[in-house]
Amino acid sequence: MLKSLPTRERGITLLESLVAIVVMALGVLGILGVQMRTLADNQTSVRRAQAVRMIEDLSERIRMNPRGLAELSQYTVGWETKPPAAGNCATNACGSASLATDDRNLWLANVQQTLPLGDAAVFLVADETNNADRRQLGVMISWRENEKVVAGETQDDQAAYKAVLQPTGTGTAAISCPPERSCHLQYIQPSARCLPYAAGAAGASLAICPG
Repeated sequence: MLKSLPTRERGITLLESLVAIVVMALGVLGILGVQMRTLADNQTSVRRAQAVRMIEDLSERIRMNPRGLAELSQYTVGWETKPPAAGNCATNACGSASLATDDRNLWLANVQQTLPLGDAAVFLVADETNNADRRQLGVMISWRENEKVVAGETQDDQAAYKAVLQPTGTGTAAISCPPERSCHLQYIQPSARCLPYAAGAAGASLAICPG
């Protein structure tokens, strides 16, 4: 009985399969990286839109204060401020300064509750030095950064990517975006809905609020 000669095993097919698996894995990782970047961009856009709406809310609160423009300094606040419990200006009579402080505390608490690790800094514009004639406030809102270094990116690449998303500065106000945070900076020019005037025997300061 003839014995068959042993055949030499060939590994070409196995090698080609391994190469195909590696190439496919790299392609999947590339697609995943693009998806993660897109998701981070979408999240940043959503957070920035929320920050814009909150700044508009602050501007509206100032407008509703009969002497909001005269009390702009009461709306200022620094980073990492824990707002105290809001007062009861919604049900009791408050002066314009108390109303401004109460509105600021309510607004800041809303920022910190709405955004992830949300915080805010409100500051007087450095170019306006006359307290009686101020017409602007600078508002910077920050939240947790979600842009992280991904595979293949250097720190310089990441810094260049984030540079276009960060505010450039606030002049001599010395307010800057905290590290590892995303920020939105906006200057608001609150308008006055109420017009103060002096009336009464004692010259008491009153306000006309149309509408």
